[in-house]
Amino acid sequence: MGCLLNKKKKKQLAEHNQDIDEMLRKEHEEMDKESKLLLLGPGESGKSTILKQIQAIHKKKFDDPEERKKYRLVVFDNVVHSIQSLVTASTHFNTEIANVSESEIEEICSLENDITDFTQEQADLIKKVWESETVQETYLQRNKFHLFDSAKYFLDNIDRITEQDYVPTVKDIIQSRSRTTGIFDVDFNYGDIKFRLWDVGGQRNERRKWMHCFQDVKAVLFVVSLNEYDEKLFEDTNVSRMQESLLLFDEICNSRWFTDIPIILLFNKDDLFREKIKTKDLNVCFDDYEGGCDYDNALKFIREKFLSLNLQSKTKEIHVREMCATDSDNIDNIFKTIKDIISKEQKKDIDIL
Repeated sequence: MGCLLNKKKKKQLAEHNQDIDEMLRKEHEEMDKESKLLLLGPGESGKSTILKQIQAIHKKKFDDPEERKKYRLVVFDNVVHSIQSLVTASTHFNTEIANVSESEIEEICSLENDITDFTQEQADLIKKVWESETVQETYLQRNKFHLFDSAKYFLDNIDRITEQDYVPTVKDIIQSRSRTTGIFDVDFNYGDIKFRLWDVGGQRNERRKWMHCFQDVKAVLFVVSLNEYDEKLFEDTNVSRMQESLLLFDEICNSRWFTDIPIILLFNKDDLFREKIKTKDLNVCFDDYEGGCDYDNALKFIREKFLSLNLQSKTKEIHVREMCATDSDNIDNIFKTIKDIISKEQKKDIDIL
């Protein structure tokens, strides 16, 4: 009897092990089908915006009003941060803000970043300060202090945002900014390819967290904010953000981790760059630039600066694309390009074998 039980247990154990082996085999097959993309770049280059666009386009995450409501506090924080940054800079540049009293300035400065609702009085005051001639002049000097790119968007929409039943739109969510302090990922299908996109913190103290993300990466997407050439780092106001991007790209491009991995250099915020370059010469960042306030000349110069860092230029191509992460059509086209690049690289590997 005991022998029969032992045989039965052994058979059950063998079947159980076979089930586990089959499960592991299927998981491995699924992992092989998945194209892992690493989204890198300095802080505020637009990586998180790309991730939110993917969630909106391919995961339909923000179709549900309840999901969008979760971003109310993020938008409110952006509004408070923006108006307080403008007031602080205005009082630094000027002795006073036109038509705004000291008590009103104090009220703006006392607004909490974690505010859950705006009173009508607070909404009216924010609008009044934003429309002040002094603050508008300060906004034109925004390269001299830290201000979210979306500040104008949110402050122009202050009446809608401060309504009591306000629910953020998808555009509000895409425009919103919250500092990435960890590692986030999203999986999605694009045609016949399953992608898993990893977004990691861009600030200096976040970069040590990148290392374990490097295994089995199919491509690196390195994001640069084109319009940052006259701006300073959030972490260190003495360091040019464009120069920091170049240093980081040099490190990534020539890393042993990415020797055989395609690198796609995404020049983000092309729309803002086109406007800024009309009045702000690129030589504020690069002494050797002589192309004047011309978009094509400036873009070519920046492109060459980045590509010149590629020490493997004879054997490794860096794919460069201009983009605007807040434009959903633009994002979709970028991922079509990424899909094509990965497919070509995979075909090369097959041909070699």
